[in-house]
Amino acid sequence: MTRHLSARLYRVMGIVSLVMAGEAIFSLPFHVVRFFRPTMLEVFQVSNLQIGQVQATYGIVAMLSYFLGGPLADRFEARNLLIVALFATGIGGLYFAQIPDLQGLYYLYAFWGCSTILLFWGALIKATRDWGGLKEQGKAFGFLEAGRGLFAAILVSLAIAILSFALPTDLDQLVSGERRQAMQQIIYLYVATTLLAGVFVALFIPIQNHVKRSKAPAFILRSGLRRVLSNPLIWPQMLIVMSAYVAYKGVDYYVLYSTQGYGLTEIEGANIGGLSSWIRPIAAVLAGLLADRYRPSKVVIAAFGLLIIGYFLFAFLTPAAGLYWVLVINVVITSVAVYALHAIYFALVAESKIPIAVTGTAVGVISVIGFTPDIFMAPGMGWLLDNNTGITGHQKVFSALCAFAILGFVSSGFFIRRFRRGMAAGSQT
Repeated sequence: MTRHLSARLYRVMGIVSLVMAGEAIFSLPFHVVRFFRPTMLEVFQVSNLQIGQVQATYGIVAMLSYFLGGPLADRFEARNLLIVALFATGIGGLYFAQIPDLQGLYYLYAFWGCSTILLFWGALIKATRDWGGLKEQGKAFGFLEAGRGLFAAILVSLAIAILSFALPTDLDQLVSGERRQAMQQIIYLYVATTLLAGVFVALFIPIQNHVKRSKAPAFILRSGLRRVLSNPLIWPQMLIVMSAYVAYKGVDYYVLYSTQGYGLTEIEGANIGGLSSWIRPIAAVLAGLLADRYRPSKVVIAAFGLLIIGYFLFAFLTPAAGLYWVLVINVVITSVAVYALHAIYFALVAESKIPIAVTGTAVGVISVIGFTPDIFMAPGMGWLLDNNTGITGHQKVFSALCAFAILGFVSSGFFIRRFRRGMAAGSQT
């Protein structure tokens, strides 16, 4: 009995460690921009377009890293890759806290593009799939995303508390340097979290027993690519992940939209971002459970349908004081859909019957296209915001998000059609 309880506790702590790692490592490159964009633009003295170009640098490095990191995850222990990635990213955060200039931000985000993707991403997905086993892929990825969402919500709530304590109620009374000090304290919070996640991974993630050390990396790359690319369901998955990731990146603009469109303060806008973040764990758990019951692809297409409706409303409604309730309700609806997609789109890998031994390669191949929004989303949206006055820029942003949601909906329908065709062919053989 004691041995059974110990094994069960170790398994629980394993997914907890993956949750912490999966969110903490991206908190430094993304949380600060997502939840505290107005404050960050002021402290770092950059425009929306400039910070978008900095994030594009991350995306360019990440694209190459996705491709190389997949086979790397199939070659080496996921545990070791995760640990190195977390500590490297945390060290980069220490430099971030010194408030570097624009050139320094370019170098830092390029470094993070390597540390968070090359060593980390494929290893995280493979370790999660390994944790889920044969029959609980929806549960595994749902728990991962739900836990990440809960962890992110707790972190952003702590960060908002820091910002609220550091800034006076009347922003006209700001003393020089107060915003800078608040931003540094927020960054140090994320640095400590990232390093702590590395410790948890070292303690609770087991060594995998299906890593192919006897094979040369070049052989693994060639054979793995052949097995992955020969699966016709890989191709729509690329567009599904890309469309879903565009929606996920769109969450970054909720805070700025709230402050500029509805006249909210920086702290009130951050609370809108916090609301979205707290929805994440609930949406992810529900998506995971529904995916195991009805198949991930069916949940994915339903989520894209919700996004089309929500983004359409954001794109064509003009903000007004009396419509604040529309903002809140639509943030809730679109956040549910975004985080449901983010939770389970890699569960489609298992639905596609891709062998677990080449999971890292499959994730890398899908991610090369799927995460291209890291390159074009931030600068594109930044350009729209900086070159259109008032609410017009935000409406154009949401129009673009709606277009990608339609692409995701169509790609999901194609995936389901090809899946059914494959099942029918299999039943006839």
